Amino acid sequence: MSISLSVHGAAHTVTGSCYLLQAGRTRFLVDCGMFQGPKTLKALNYADFPFKPEEIDFVLLTHAHIDHSGLIPKLVKNGFSGPIYATHGTIDLLTCMLPDSGHIQETEVEQLNRRNAQRGRPEVTPIYTVEDAEVALRSFSPVAYDTWIEPAEGVRARFWNAGHILGSASIEVELTTGLQSPRSMRLLFSGDIGPEVTSFHPAPDSPQNLDYIVCESTYGSRVRPPMTLSSRRDLLAAEANEALKGNGVLIVPSFAVERTQELLSDLLALVHERRIPQVPIFLDSPLAIRATDVFIDHAHELEDGAAFRHAMRSPILRTTESAQESMMIERIDGSHIIVAASGMCDAGRIRHHLKNHLWRANATVLMVGFQAEGTLGRILQNGAKAVRIQGEEVKVRARIRTLDIYSGHADGPGLARWVEDRGPVSRGIILVHGEEDEIAGLHERLSNLGLDGERIFAPELDAVFDLLAETPATRERPAPRRLQPEVVGHPDWHNDLSGLWLDLTEMLDKAADDKSRRVILRRIRRALEKEQA
Repeated sequence: MSISLSVHGAAHTVTGSCYLLQAGRTRFLVDCGMFQGPKTLKALNYADFPFKPEEIDFVLLTHAHIDHSGLIPKLVKNGFSGPIYATHGTIDLLTCMLPDSGHIQETEVEQLNRRNAQRGRPEVTPIYTVEDAEVALRSFSPVAYDTWIEPAEGVRARFWNAGHILGSASIEVELTTGLQSPRSMRLLFSGDIGPEVTSFHPAPDSPQNLDYIVCESTYGSRVRPPMTLSSRRDLLAAEANEALKGNGVLIVPSFAVERTQELLSDLLALVHERRIPQVPIFLDSPLAIRATDVFIDHAHELEDGAAFRHAMRSPILRTTESAQESMMIERIDGSHIIVAASGMCDAGRIRHHLKNHLWRANATVLMVGFQAEGTLGRILQNGAKAVRIQGEEVKVRARIRTLDIYSGHADGPGLARWVEDRGPVSRGIILVHGEEDEIAGLHERLSNLGLDGERIFAPELDAVFDLLAETPATRERPAPRRLQPEVVGHPDWHNDLSGLWLDLTEMLDKAADDKSRRVILRRIRRALEKEQA
């Protein structure tokens, strides 16, 4: 009998989590997430899966975030017919998140096809639709924490609280090998591990004495200062008070699930304590509004859930379901706060608000979550003077601020402690779900704890491990690479083109006169002609 693990997502990137385990004739996935970031990486969402969906027996899902769950409707649409196991909280969140994702696919493709028609390009079809998402939801089976399930002969799984979002789990998998030694193999998939400070969840929990850990590395090299709920609110109050001076507007790109609810809870507490001005707070995200309702329904499972439920009834919190209501926010005079998705500024209503406010000096954009390479959020964080939104150039005069206190991920020391507490780990630690520097930082941190550095792996996309081998190095891939390693987790040529266009526009604006502008354009044209020769 052979046992293998294929890393089909979240290798040297923080998105697209997907792992294929094959134990004899049983094949199953842990997560099936959507890639986010540069267009080259997102194009994988439209491509064929690197496996046959109809051959997958079941899926184990760590949590509801789209980078872990977002391709499940496509999986079902393309032939998968087995059960999908997830916690009750995860399933309840996905009842609004997956149809919302399908709506985004339909809307984006509709807009793209209008542009393609103008350019004489062929139409494209959505990755999946709202209807596809609703069909996929019928495949889910709820599981409880700390309870073994046996989804196939020789396979057991147990879900452990990961402290990341409502319903999030680390998943323990036990496989019967069919061998005298070892008779069984135990793996742990971390999912996303929550931070030490959170309003809603207890500390993450998981088993010990494992053969393998597949561990996220989102903030593997980062060290956060010690934080409490009180000090977190102090930092938020300072940012909000500065932003709201002089009729200022505070815009917060926020992930619709968990980050938004924690942020609103803190903002409303600060207003109640009169530590920030009592200004309108707009929750402008249909998905975040529905997700908040799910959190209210599960308030009994949250730390201090009664206070959260009460805060969400505040009269200064205004929700905007329709696009028309969203656009009406722009007519508001005076200071106000807008919380809108998506958290990385790559889709959703936040782009509309950025387009309308980035050029204003009295606006502040506050990043409260991870910004992946190639996303608009990361570009703004990196100090761009201008950006392109919906094909238009927008100057950046707003203050761009970052508060890394609402991240749903543990920092480097937190991840290292979590791994150390899972020990002993006899065969290997596989580091995923992180950019190269973060993976390298966590690798070094784990090695410094005395763990065998030669048994800590950082696989490339589509790498395959033989888990029964004495040294579980990656083996030859059954198919060509979908992307070259140097492309994954880095800005792509689309980002370079956008940057070049903005640089050229700025250069032409600064030129002394039209004659100088023509000289610049002639030089560029000669360079293009030389390249074509």
